[in-house]
Amino acid sequence: MTAVGEGRGTEMLSNQLTPAPPTRLVRSLGVLGVLFLTLSVTTPASSVFVIVPGMLQEAGTGAIWALAIAAVVCVATAYIYAELSSAWPVAGGEYVMVARTLGPLAGFVMLGVNVFNNLLFLPVAGLGISEVLAIVVPGLPVIPVAVAVVAGSALIGLLNIRVNALVTGAFLVLEVIALVAVVALGGLDMVRPLGDLLAAPVMVSDGALGPVSAVSIGVATSIAIFALNGYGAAVYFGEEMHQAPQKITRTIMLALGLTLLLEVIPILALLVGAPDLKAALASANPFGELVQVRGGDTVAQWIAVGVALAIVNAIIAWVLACARFFYGTARDRAWGRPLDTWMTAIHPRFGSPWLGTLIIGAVGIATCFIPLQVLLVLSGSGLVVIYAGIAVATIAGRRSGATAHAAYRMPLYPLAPIVTLIALGFVVYYSWQDLGEGRPGLIATAAQVAGSAAYYWFVVKRRGAWHVHIPDNEEPPA
Repeated sequence: MTAVGEGRGTEMLSNQLTPAPPTRLVRSLGVLGVLFLTLSVTTPASSVFVIVPGMLQEAGTGAIWALAIAAVVCVATAYIYAELSSAWPVAGGEYVMVARTLGPLAGFVMLGVNVFNNLLFLPVAGLGISEVLAIVVPGLPVIPVAVAVVAGSALIGLLNIRVNALVTGAFLVLEVIALVAVVALGGLDMVRPLGDLLAAPVMVSDGALGPVSAVSIGVATSIAIFALNGYGAAVYFGEEMHQAPQKITRTIMLALGLTLLLEVIPILALLVGAPDLKAALASANPFGELVQVRGGDTVAQWIAVGVALAIVNAIIAWVLACARFFYGTARDRAWGRPLDTWMTAIHPRFGSPWLGTLIIGAVGIATCFIPLQVLLVLSGSGLVVIYAGIAVATIAGRRSGATAHAAYRMPLYPLAPIVTLIALGFVVYYSWQDLGEGRPGLIATAAQVAGSAAYYWFVVKRRGAWHVHIPDNEEPPA
């Protein structure tokens, strides 16, 4: 072979071994579009009707204190998300922030934990639909309905992101109407003062109301963090947002503020307005039952349908967010071929990571067969790691200068990361005391951390140095 032939052969081999850069996501969203998608991910109605009942069963009216602690954590964490997202508004989200400030090992551990945390939301929401619709169609099979909804949502998630933003905005109207109805029916006829619930919280134990333990509040706080979570998902849409470094902060703070209002007020309305407090705290559908007692069967049925549609909307939005997250992981070559190639494939017409979306739908269907309470505890524990990781990343980024280019700087630094870490320490301590659910959840999350670290050391690192990809902020043509 001649020198020229050898050179051409080497070039062809290099082209075969070096994958072409994936197609970029198209910037087509403004603040309102990303806000609609982010609020749909936080899904206040789904949290209230599906997740909160588990928190009430765990801690009774002590859920108010759990919500207060969770709200402090979430406000502080929102400032952290705002600063780091303005520095790196990248589809990979939290693992990119951590990798850029704490190094590749820490970043990959965050990636691994987020894989579990992101995927677990789909079955959590889907498994609650049958309970919500029980007043309209009694006896709906829980798992088949969840599987059908997750599968349908994955197919809808293939569509253009702007179309999905408009759809989620329309569904959010129904969500707000359902929550306003709960507030009106519960809060306008108060049975007990809020002060009594705060001063002497009670829970159902052995069929009777009794005092709430600190351990129960700790476990409920873990669930409450999960119920309020989602505002940080705005970063997953950062690569499809115009002027993301400047605008994403506003989106995150608006999403958290609206989430707190739309979740906390209905919970308080239930606790002060429920005719039978013990029955409400033990019920799997206390909000639906409150609406039925106060508003009648017809109102309850309409609200149940509205909440079910809101849950479907949330699943669609989370499929969209998950697909962007996995697009980022595959772009960073986290999985190897062919998964990296599949999950970075962009549909030529819709501009969506379509194969990754279908893979996420398949995994979501499989996880619908895991018990709901297990999913809730495991997800809450995973969020503790994620929040702690980005809190430490903020401190490291400030000290090293890695976040000096951020378009937003949080006020009163380092108050937010310190508050977050202290509150998370509280959650971990009391969750560990709960032998039934809290401790197993923490152990499972620790296993996720260890497994992710092992995968990095024995698989990813052997391929060579691992780097996260940061696309430039130029606006590519639509």
